[in-house]
Amino acid sequence: MEKAHKKLEVWKEAINFVKMIYLETQNLPREERLGLMSQMRRSAVSIPSNIAEGAARRGLKEAIRFFTVARGSISELDTQLTLCLELKFLEPSIVLRLTSTLEKVDSLLSGLIRYRRKQKMQVKAYK
Repeated sequence: MEKAHKKLEVWKEAINFVKMIYLETQNLPREERLGLMSQMRRSAVSIPSNIAEGAARRGLKEAIRFFTVARGSISELDTQLTLCLELKFLEPSIVLRLTSTLEKVDSLLSGLIRYRRKQKMQVKAYK
């Protein structure tokens, strides 16, 4: 039986983003391996992980909470990508590509959160 999160387009796109981050952070300066590289990878992995955990939750409130945590990781990564650009650790074209994919994940996740909040409101209306 396929897990619920594996059916979500946002989870699939987030997995793709993690692979991109792992590939591109290999090019960060050696002295950043324990710093920025490690933090970026943890933030990236957190996104699909929290989406998966949210999708597995039965309660809408819990699901939304995990999806919101994933959005926090998206904001962390946006900041880290800005630092990579400003510190010239990554080429602007690479940062643009990563940011574009991250924005797609954010947009998909925002849609999922809106959908789940709407469901939650409908459940409350029936009570």
